[in-house]
Amino acid sequence: MSTLALAVRDSNTMLRRNLLHARRYPSLTLNLLLTPIMLLLLFVYIFGDAMGASIGGGDRSDYIAYIVPGLLLMTIGSTVVGTAVSVSNDMTEGIIARFRAMAIHRGSVIIGHVISSVLQSIASVVLVGVVGVAIGFRSSNATPLEWLAAFGLLALVALALTWIAVGMGMVSPNAEAASNNALPLIVLPLISSAFVPVHTMPGWFQPVAKYQPFTPAIETLRGLLLGTDIGNNWWIAILWCVGLTALGYRWTTALFNRDPR
Repeated sequence: MSTLALAVRDSNTMLRRNLLHARRYPSLTLNLLLTPIMLLLLFVYIFGDAMGASIGGGDRSDYIAYIVPGLLLMTIGSTVVGTAVSVSNDMTEGIIARFRAMAIHRGSVIIGHVISSVLQSIASVVLVGVVGVAIGFRSSNATPLEWLAAFGLLALVALALTWIAVGMGMVSPNAEAASNNALPLIVLPLISSAFVPVHTMPGWFQPVAKYQPFTPAIETLRGLLLGTDIGNNWWIAILWCVGLTALGYRWTTALFNRDPR
């Protein structure tokens, strides 16, 4: 069997393992998924009218359209925290040491985690999107090409954050530490343009919110789904995704190739 065929076979096996593990122990994924759903419902039904006024005199329906793209990106950040915990468990419970001793492709363990996490992130985004549609989100102006571009952006963000989360899981001594180390992936969307426009924030804080990874991706997603101006956000978002993916890949593979704990 060729090296490529071996890698594909073993990666597929590891992917099935991770998906089965997520299915048998869904509590972590559900707990992380509840965070963006609860924030969506809270901000729409409790603060919707007031927040709608803050984005230009709109009402609750306008704020639903504004907040849903940001919550979709936040959903990805929340979901990959579970990946960091899963990787940390594998590293600390000895399963990685067993895999190292087996005649399997070395990189398949990581690839299985990455693909599984991306698939779970996309599934979570779809679920939150369904909740958004149920409470009034509409994107009637988006063309099929724009929908495809939006899906591609979400998948690219999921891939980038997953590689970072896998690295965080590998450097964490236990699952609790992994969850804490990955917390910025949930916090960063809170200080982006997900909930309010950047120009309404204090002047000293606006550069932090504007140039962090989530804001360009959120503004690009809004432009694709709602027809707002994207400007240069699209290429900034792509640069962030490519850079984080490359950084996460190099970091993760370097950690994995070290001697086992």
